[in-house]
Amino acid sequence: MTLLRKTIPVVAALSLLATTACESVQSAPKQTGGTILGGALGGLAGSQIGSGKGKIVAIVGGTILGALLGSEIGKSLDRADRAAMEKAETQAHGAKVGETIRWNNPDSGNSGTVTALRDGRDTNSGAYCREYRHTVTVQGKNEEAVGTACQQPDGSWKVVN
Repeated sequence: MTLLRKTIPVVAALSLLATTACESVQSAPKQTGGTILGGALGGLAGSQIGSGKGKIVAIVGGTILGALLGSEIGKSLDRADRAAMEKAETQAHGAKVGETIRWNNPDSGNSGTVTALRDGRDTNSGAYCREYRHTVTVQGKNEEAVGTACQQPDGSWKVVN
């Protein structure tokens, strides 16, 4: 019974988020994408904190906070911003660990950086992976996220967390 009581609010919140996302994908795809990515990164960050009941609270709180921040960033990033950011990400795949790749869009005034923090091999697949720090500055506000991407057999890169 206790687990059910804890699960219902989480399922309700996720259902509401999913319904809202479906309605807003067509009208605000950047904001929706930012909300989803921010929520995922926030939940991942929250999962690294605490244990037991505290961990559940941290995951839910991280997901909500990440979704809100991601929504704000996504609302402001346009196609040219995303293209510049993707180009910087591609350059960062081949850059030295610690080297910062900068991007900017003079039309929007938005900018950011991608820095490879460390690299190594995935213990399960043996794939070459790198941990990156992304910073994005939108309308003078800075946001930061850390994630990992692994090189695929065809040479492409896939974000794994």
